[in-house]
Amino acid sequence: MGLLAMNEASRTAMILAAGRGERMRPLTDTTPKPLLPVGGKPLIAWHLEKLAAAGFRRVVINHAHLGEQIEAALGDGSRWGVAIGYSAEGQGKALETGGGICKALPLLGDDPFLVVNGDLFTELDYARLAIPEEMLAHLVLVDNPVHHPGGDFHLDENGLVHAGGEPRLTFSGIGIYRPGLFQGCEPGPFPLAPLLRQAMACGKVSGEYFSGRWLDVGTPQRYHQLQQELAGGSGDQ
Repeated sequence: MGLLAMNEASRTAMILAAGRGERMRPLTDTTPKPLLPVGGKPLIAWHLEKLAAAGFRRVVINHAHLGEQIEAALGDGSRWGVAIGYSAEGQGKALETGGGICKALPLLGDDPFLVVNGDLFTELDYARLAIPEEMLAHLVLVDNPVHHPGGDFHLDENGLVHAGGEPRLTFSGIGIYRPGLFQGCEPGPFPLAPLLRQAMACGKVSGEYFSGRWLDVGTPQRYHQLQQELAGGSGDQ
C-alpha cells in the first residue's frame, strides 16, 4: 500500500468534544470534560499543542454539553497557532461519533482529515500519521487496557484492519478518514463503528500499532491517575 501523507496546506483535524461525560460526573456537571485541567492546562489544550506542532493549521471541534464554555476558553485558536472552527450540536439527542463527524463535514473539506477523541491523552506524534491512497480510513490501535480486555479489531501483517480475527487490539480513538467513508450518510445520530466495519469488509481500512503512552481519560480514577503522573513530571511531551 502506498502511503499518502496528509497535505500540508490542507492538514485538518477534528477533536471530538461533544460527549456528556456521564462516567466523569460530578466533575462534568459544571465543566465539559475536554476542559478538565491536567498538568496545569485543559485536557484539550494538550491536543491543540500537539496538532499545531505536527503542522495542523485547521482544527474543528464539535461540542454539545456546556459547549459555550469550550468556545469561550479556546476562542479562535490563535494562541496555539491554529484556526478553530466549531460544530455546535446543541443540547438535544447526542449525535454520537458518526453523526458528529457527518455534521462537521462541511468544515472539514475534501481531503483526508485526522479525528482525535478529546478525552484521551497520548504521546503519539500526529505528524507521522498517513493514510494509504486506496483506503477510506486509517486507525491507530493500542494494547488492550484493563478496562477493555477484549479489544476491538485485528491488525494483520499487511496493515489491514479487520472486524474479526485474533489477536485483537483496541481502537485508540485516533484515525484518519476520507470524506467518502461517510458517503450516503443521513444527518442525525449514528455510531462510527458500523461504517468502519463495512469499509473493513471491503478491505478499505488500514491501521498501525502504537505502543507508546496512551490513556483513555474516561473515569475519575483514570483522570486522577493522569493528574498524578503529570504532577510527577512523567507526562512531559
